[in-house]
Amino acid sequence: MSAIQFLREKAGVFVAGIIGLSLFLFVISDFFGNGRGQRTQAKKYYELGRIAGEYVSYQDFEQRVQNLFEIYKLSGTTTIDEATAESIREQVWQQMVREKIQDNQYKKLGIDVSTEELDELVLGNNPHPIVQQLFTNRSTGAFNKSFLVNFLKQIDMDETAKKYWLFFEDEIVNDRMNSKYNSLVSKGLFATSKQAEFDMNLNSSTVDFSYIMKNYASLSDSSVSISKSDIESYYSKHKENFKRSALRDIEYVTFDIVPSEDDILEAEKWITKTKEEFAAAADPVQFINLSADSRYVGFFDPLSQVPENLREFVKKEDKTSVFGPYQEDGSFKIARLLEAADRPDSVHARHILLSPNQTRTLEQTRVAADSLINLIKSGTKFETLAMVSSDDQGSAQLGGDLGWFSEGQMLVPFNNACFSARKGDITTVETTYGIHIIEILDQSKNTRKYNLGIIDRKIIPGSITNQNIYSQASQFAGTNTTYEKFNSAIAAQNLNKRITNDVSPQQKTLPGLDNPRSLIISLFSTAEKGKIILDNSQQAVFEVGDKYVVGFCTRIQEEGIAPMEDVVNDIKFALFKDKKAEIISAEFIKNNQAGKTLDDIARSMVLNVQEATQVNFRSYTVPGAGSEPALIAAASSAKQGTVTGPIKGNNGVYMVYVNSLATTSAQDQNLLKERLMATFQTRGSYEAYEALRRDANIVDKRYKFY
Repeated sequence: MSAIQFLREKAGVFVAGIIGLSLFLFVISDFFGNGRGQRTQAKKYYELGRIAGEYVSYQDFEQRVQNLFEIYKLSGTTTIDEATAESIREQVWQQMVREKIQDNQYKKLGIDVSTEELDELVLGNNPHPIVQQLFTNRSTGAFNKSFLVNFLKQIDMDETAKKYWLFFEDEIVNDRMNSKYNSLVSKGLFATSKQAEFDMNLNSSTVDFSYIMKNYASLSDSSVSISKSDIESYYSKHKENFKRSALRDIEYVTFDIVPSEDDILEAEKWITKTKEEFAAAADPVQFINLSADSRYVGFFDPLSQVPENLREFVKKEDKTSVFGPYQEDGSFKIARLLEAADRPDSVHARHILLSPNQTRTLEQTRVAADSLINLIKSGTKFETLAMVSSDDQGSAQLGGDLGWFSEGQMLVPFNNACFSARKGDITTVETTYGIHIIEILDQSKNTRKYNLGIIDRKIIPGSITNQNIYSQASQFAGTNTTYEKFNSAIAAQNLNKRITNDVSPQQKTLPGLDNPRSLIISLFSTAEKGKIILDNSQQAVFEVGDKYVVGFCTRIQEEGIAPMEDVVNDIKFALFKDKKAEIISAEFIKNNQAGKTLDDIARSMVLNVQEATQVNFRSYTVPGAGSEPALIAAASSAKQGTVTGPIKGNNGVYMVYVNSLATTSAQDQNLLKERLMATFQTRGSYEAYEALRRDANIVDKRYKFY
């Protein structure tokens, strides 16, 4: 067994959870040329982001992504779908962020992993979890150190396996350095006696209090005067509150790429011509697989599951004639009965699965299956052999029992072996999983079933149809370059315009479109407000799924602090609240004369007195008032028996009267101190990184390319 084969067997799923890697070379030397201006332009174009002020290029990022793709493929994942690709790109980005943020910290603090330490993490008495995961026997759960040593000797002769192993080795080093850094930060955090005392005081008492509130909405906006200087002053002091992300508004029309009458006739002509050949085919299954758009399935169906239009045809059991053509599910089809047989409705079976692996070839697996069959024939219990030998762990613990299943639930070879055998039979069959030893425990009553061979020809748009529809879309885009013309043409041609506001750079969906990322990328990279959206090649027609799309950018909001004119209404809302709070506070102060109770103030201002109980400094809400942190803080610290206020809250201004204070039982201050230390140290392991991350001012422009 080769080293790389071992890794594929052991690490196929495991590698999917690891972040890291490095890359496929992206060559752009011709683009850069010799001029400084061209290099600057190219650098800006290929800027994927910035981390702690450092430039991140698309080429470097993509190279690392391709490297991780390669690792996944070495693990046995032959194809990578879009969801997996997106996950891998996110993993690579997060890894690059960590590297650029933390590598400087490691260097400053002298954190490293020596060769001797790495050897200990791999070959020591307590190996790293990655090593344990790779070299633990799945059957016994025991770590196999001798297997590890033999593997490491092999990789010097296998470059692919060596590259694969170095990936894991890098992850071990990164994890170790991160652990050291987190430990250093955590151990540097400490809780003082004063902190413990303060924390204890926060919970030391609860209050029951009465309060009155005058809502801001009780005053009309016209009762407050806001000047231009007020707005400018507020904006100047609170600019950071008006940070916003990049957004775009888009309007678009689609031109559906649908088959023309000629395409339908062409498909019908093909299926009609094929009908005679299908009827004459000596090997209809091979003919189907060579000719049809869909492969032969191979299951038998009872009459109730045969398509209604084919039932009378199959009941004749004529294996020489061909039914059709007929249209179904966007295809022309013809059908031929390949076989009719009495087969059970369902089968109860058990099996033993023997799969080829790193220690057993397919031929050796066949020999092992023969040995087990001989043991069964000599009297050894099937269920005992299944529990000990079967590689299907789901059924092995049940003695290989699969329960009852109907036709079509299992793989075709397994299905046909079960439904063509008889009760009590023991048979073997090969599938993509390996060798199955099957025992038929029971079968339901037989019913007549039919094995149909279907040849289908999908009705799809041809090249001429594609060209015609593209020409329509291109002509529409070329003659309607202004917003007025765009809308007029839509109305004149009775097209369906879609409008989507607040599209984000990373967004992956638009109504009515399948995977419109190319359109969204152009919306943020090349689009101008009030103009048709163009791609990098200055083309206005986007092919998105089975549609051609022409889009118009109607609004651009750039990332950063919003201009004052864009947030005037938000500023006015805040200023109205502040100025109304001043007016209401003055009214409360005027009515809070010496000797007046909270009830007196409420009567004079026509307000209701409300009650709140069991409130302390850590409370989140006040009954009847909702989330009001300022009210909670004031009530928790107010003196009993006095009217306190005015207090500016989220919804209005408050006056408070504390009715009673209740002291909770004293806590052990030393125990509380230990708990605080544990909390600080736990938080330190992740908050230190988050603080560094915030300070790095990360700019993420992956939306330009993906």
